[in-house]
Amino acid sequence: MSGDKKIAFFEKYLTLWVALCIAAGVLIGNVAGESMSFLSNLEVYNVNIPIAILIWLMIYPMMLQIDFSSVRNVRKAPKGLIWTVIINWLIKPFTMAFFAWVFFDKLYAAYIQPELAGEYIAGAILLGVAPCTAMVFVWSYLTDGDPNYTLVQVSVNDLIILVAFVPLVGFLLGITNVTVPYDTLVASVVIFVVIPLVAGVLTNKGLVSKYGEEWFKSSFLPQFKPLSIIALLLTLILLFAFQGSNILNNPLIIVLIAIPLIIQTYFIFFLAWYGGRKLNIKYAICAPSSMIGASNFFELAVAVAIALFGLESPAALVTVVGVLVEVPVMLSLVALANKWKY
Repeated sequence: MSGDKKIAFFEKYLTLWVALCIAAGVLIGNVAGESMSFLSNLEVYNVNIPIAILIWLMIYPMMLQIDFSSVRNVRKAPKGLIWTVIINWLIKPFTMAFFAWVFFDKLYAAYIQPELAGEYIAGAILLGVAPCTAMVFVWSYLTDGDPNYTLVQVSVNDLIILVAFVPLVGFLLGITNVTVPYDTLVASVVIFVVIPLVAGVLTNKGLVSKYGEEWFKSSFLPQFKPLSIIALLLTLILLFAFQGSNILNNPLIIVLIAIPLIIQTYFIFFLAWYGGRKLNIKYAICAPSSMIGASNFFELAVAVAIALFGLESPAALVTVVGVLVEVPVMLSLVALANKWKY
């Protein structure tokens, strides 16, 4: 890692916490048995209420940090932003769909029933169409990225998500012959992106105006840092409590899911990194740009997978495994970026 910079305690050991929550969830699911159905049946418009609350608590603190006024600064160095948008929206979703199709539909045909392969592919697609908006600030910091430019990249991605997520997911799921309930998909984006985004921006503007930016960043925001991680871990406990029997009956599936996700992550990073070098994008912009492309907005992916396919679905399981593998893989990419710094 660069200099004496260190990742925060919760983020540093996120994979460990995720693994412990998986174990706790599986244990709870097997002990509680059918009684877990009470929580799984608490739904409104196909959205599970307990999970929705937890995921909203994950996303809202991230949205507090978004300042769309910073987008105007991009005119000073537009090349890095353009490359980020190309990687995230014109390349990454399609390569993820391709790798998922190759592995789940072809290579894993002996292990996964054909009727379930589509849902595994769908979960991977949801990860691929949701570029990172939160943890990328950590990766940018650890690689000496330009924090202001990283904010611009994240802000633009959030704007694009509002208009591109639904049609792109619908298009790619249609290719995989998965029926897309557009009303549920649109409702999920509104619930898990639009509402927390508007709430976050209004909170940001109101508190900064009243108390000042320094107070907002040094006193208010730090109080929310643990909230996203805690909500994530509680979500995982519930998810794996519902998935517990499926996992115990077929533990190999976790490994099978992880393989294409890891390959996709490294592929996109190297593509974004070497492409950025060829385009003469300076390191402080190229490094976080590559991290944004490689990582995922897994909170949104988890939420939409649950809303579209259900808590116990293969699609939801894929998005959760995405959380499990992302942190150690991204830390390895942080080390590479620092080693290759130019």
